[in-house]
Amino acid sequence: MIVPDPGWLAYLALAPIALLGAFLYGVTGFGSALVTIPLASFVVPLPFALAVFALVDWTNALRVGFSSRRDMVKSEWLRMASTMIIGTALGTTLLFHLPRSGALLALGCFVFGYALYALAARGEMRIVSRGWAYVAGVCGGLSGTLFGAGGPPYAIYLSHRPVSKEAFRATLFACSVVSITLRVISYSIAGMLLKQDVLIAALVTVPAAMLGLRLGSRVFDRIDRTTLARTIVLLLLAIGASLIVRGLLQ
Repeated sequence: MIVPDPGWLAYLALAPIALLGAFLYGVTGFGSALVTIPLASFVVPLPFALAVFALVDWTNALRVGFSSRRDMVKSEWLRMASTMIIGTALGTTLLFHLPRSGALLALGCFVFGYALYALAARGEMRIVSRGWAYVAGVCGGLSGTLFGAGGPPYAIYLSHRPVSKEAFRATLFACSVVSITLRVISYSIAGMLLKQDVLIAALVTVPAAMLGLRLGSRVFDRIDRTTLARTIVLLLLAIGASLIVRGLLQ
């Protein structure tokens, strides 16, 4: 049951959720918020969950984004980062005007449909034009601000580019740093972050997230690119279903 006025019990309940989200982030390079936000929304109000995990995800992104920068593909990152601000601005505007149920349902159907397509595909993924990076940047900034989850558009684009397992995750990490930083700024301007209960909850959950990130990184080192690709598709399938359910229930 959602706690209307979150207290210490709610803060502690967010810690294992943060650990799970950070573990998945450490393995795949994205997807933490699309796991943490739906789960946290069962415990605390959605705006509170978005604010807390924006700070938690920002800490995670800074922790790994700079340490893995040697492997990232800078040209791909720059193309996506250049249009993230457009998506973030659109998302901030729509956050207070767009019916959330319809938006969640639409995003869920898209992600779920893509995952089904990827599962049915045979052979190597088709390589797409670099121009799609700009579209991914806008979509990632938009969905990140609206739903706290900008990773799927970046992951979908990079999965269709000729990059190694390490470059894939490192570039996603770098995109996360930019995307989540923009989200934190927009939430701060909107007055969602600078609240004592949000800051306390973030401080409580960050240590659990750091542990999850370390565990996820260890798993990443032990899997090959094919396994990683299949894991990402299955994660997208679960994410899409989760968003569809949330959209129907709201």
